[in-house]
Order: sequence, then structure tokens, then C-alpha cells
Amino acid sequence: MAGKRKIPLRICVGCRTKKPKQELIRLVRTPQGEVLLDLRGKISGRGAYICRQKACFELALKGKRLEKNLRHPLSEEIIAEITALLQSESERTS
Repeated sequence: MAGKRKIPLRICVGCRTKKPKQELIRLVRTPQGEVLLDLRGKISGRGAYICRQKACFELALKGKRLEKNLRHPLSEEIIAEITALLQSESERTS
């Protein structure tokens, strides 16, 4: 008899709710000090998670929660990349 696999949960930095890891977007600060978008969840480094909703991302930016969790400032390029990703996902679901 096979047991149930445990689903890893993570907390969204924006809305502070627990969700399955696969439903969230991961940002990672690498040991070299750069912040990257980690869609596969495999890059080593300090990670922070946000929901795939624009409102959560805006909350995380407004309160500088992403910067605090990553312990590194966010560049305009990474903000634009996340905004484009969220925009494309919202268009795909509509």
C-alpha cells in the first residue's frame, strides 16, 4: 500500500497565505548576489515565493517584502520580467 506524498507548502510574500509550492513563482538570490526568476525551483540560493496574481506581486513590491526576504534590492529588469510573466499568464487564463 502506497502512502500519500506530502505536498510542500510555501508562504506567498505578498498575501501571506500558504499554498503548494508548484502554484507559486520563486525568486532566488544566488550566492553570487544576483536575483533571478526560478520557474523550476532548482536554482540554489535564498528563495522567496509569490502568488501568480498581480495584486500579490504589487503588495510584495509596495512593502518591499521581496527585497527583505531576499536581502537584496530588486532590479528594474527582474520586476519587468515578473510583470510580463504575470501578464502572459492572465491573458492565457482569460
